Amino acid sequence: MIKQAYEDLSKINLLDFSKKSVLIIGAGYIAREYAIALSKLKISDVTILGKSKKNLEKCKEFSNFKIIAGGYEKKISKIKKKDLVIITTPIQELMNATKKVIENGYDRILIEKPGSIFKNDLIELEQLIKKQKVRIGYNRFFYPSFHKLKLLSDNDGGITSCKFDFTEWLHTIGVEKLDNEICRRWGISNSLHVISMALELIGMPKEMNSFQSGKLEWHPTGSIFVGSGISQKKIPFSYHANWCGGGRWGIEVVTKSNIYRLIPLEKLFVSKKDSIEWKEVHLQPAFSNVKVGIAEEIAAMLNDKLSKKIGMTTVNDAIKFNEIAEKIFGYKIK
Repeated sequence: MIKQAYEDLSKINLLDFSKKSVLIIGAGYIAREYAIALSKLKISDVTILGKSKKNLEKCKEFSNFKIIAGGYEKKISKIKKKDLVIITTPIQELMNATKKVIENGYDRILIEKPGSIFKNDLIELEQLIKKQKVRIGYNRFFYPSFHKLKLLSDNDGGITSCKFDFTEWLHTIGVEKLDNEICRRWGISNSLHVISMALELIGMPKEMNSFQSGKLEWHPTGSIFVGSGISQKKIPFSYHANWCGGGRWGIEVVTKSNIYRLIPLEKLFVSKKDSIEWKEVHLQPAFSNVKVGIAEEIAAMLNDKLSKKIGMTTVNDAIKFNEIAEKIFGYKIK
């Protein structure tokens, strides 16, 4: 489980990472977000290794970073070793890229979420890991809103119940541009981000009943997902998502004194007991104008003291998240 560290994460801008070096594999949208975060952390020894000339062209805005074309398969062995490798390839390439990185002797590796849509891939990867620090980049576990909620709910005496929604906006997905398997297991590819966040707050399910209804051409196991259960911390929970209706991602937790809402996930709202008024809780992120949680997880990867205090998503954790998603979405186990 991720430990509450709101104060520590709000002060990562005071830490010195200037002598660290980073290799980013991939040059798409998320690679650019990592590049922005690295700039905020004042890390200048950065190499971006990509395959798409179009994407690499966009990376040239980071003029102090080294841009290399040709792909990781051919070029990684020719690059000087870095302190950290961040793997941001398309999901279907994450495992192959990670294996190649391990083969080339890197020992700090951050893999973009979810690592793989198939838990057996993650099991195989776990067996390859010896002493390397390999983590899955669930950046929402580093949101200031998430850690502030942990802090406030602990002060209230703990969470007593939870509900969450992982409704997807179909018009924004662009399935025609995505790998078929990624779409068919979209619950792991994307929805798992909010599901995992809720479970990190309340604990993994001890018991859970899951129901699927409807279907989409590209997601045959369902379009409506409803369920409930109780966590290992004895916290009852329920979830609901209707991909063909309205709604959005969100998490609500109840304590003896308040109800808290992460809607959107980047913000935190509170309504006191016996009140219907919602007030936004002030948050103090370390940086502005950077994708939330990205700089924080980079800092944790490079600072062992911070990583030990907070915790990060291991490959084994990712396997468990995939198993839960398989049940929620009715996927065949692979």
